[in-house]
Amino acid sequence: MSKKLKKNTIDMSDLHVPEHIAVIMDGNGRWANARGLPRTAGHKAGVEATRRAVRAAGEMNVGYLTLFAFSSENWKRPETEVRELMRLLRIYLRAETADLHKDNVRLRVIGDRTMLAKDTCALIEQAEALTEENEGLQLTIALNYGGRDELAYAAHGLIKDYKDKDYCPDIEEVESRFKSFLMTKNLPDPDLVIRTSGEHRISNFLLWQCAYSEFVFMDVLWPDFDQSYLKQAIEEYSGRERRFGRAVCKKALENASATNTKTN
Repeated sequence: MSKKLKKNTIDMSDLHVPEHIAVIMDGNGRWANARGLPRTAGHKAGVEATRRAVRAAGEMNVGYLTLFAFSSENWKRPETEVRELMRLLRIYLRAETADLHKDNVRLRVIGDRTMLAKDTCALIEQAEALTEENEGLQLTIALNYGGRDELAYAAHGLIKDYKDKDYCPDIEEVESRFKSFLMTKNLPDPDLVIRTSGEHRISNFLLWQCAYSEFVFMDVLWPDFDQSYLKQAIEEYSGRERRFGRAVCKKALENASATNTKTN
């Protein structure tokens, strides 16, 4: 994919930059509690962190960035908090869509929109339509999204597709076609998944797509996340060898042996 690079692109030539980074943005509430502020203040600060993350990803020439903004389980939170989250989403879409378009960013939103307000859906559709042809950073927002729900919807779609056919597909065919029924069918699987706030779980996020992703868990709370933390995660990712089930390559073993020799 050809990309329009910004003039202030960050030099990442010494690092292996992942094509696709997914982020579980966590810690807004704890950030606010630590400062004696209402949780809504943490969500407002989280929006600013989102802006920084999107800008930094573009400057680092990341191809795809997927952000977990609101899970299908988040409706269980207090009604006032959910209402504020949706208000902040509308503010973000109104304020940022033009700038995203100017920066050649394409915006997609995945998740179940049936529970979202009509004006929110309209803003999402407008933003997606405006940025549809952009070839820079491919930004995806997971909104009212759940990994198990996505798998259920994909399985249902696959079953409907075979409903009128007179045979049962084998496992290889099911697996090869399954991705085409996912909400992320037009995206590569994440190379790197980052979770902030010190938690070590994936919280029902991209369950199929993360099968071979590298995970970096960071103690920083999301409102404090910035370019330096993104680069730190990429640095850790760059030092790993992705094997996809294969054996460790000879070069990696030689490097490990050399490191042990120096240490001893």
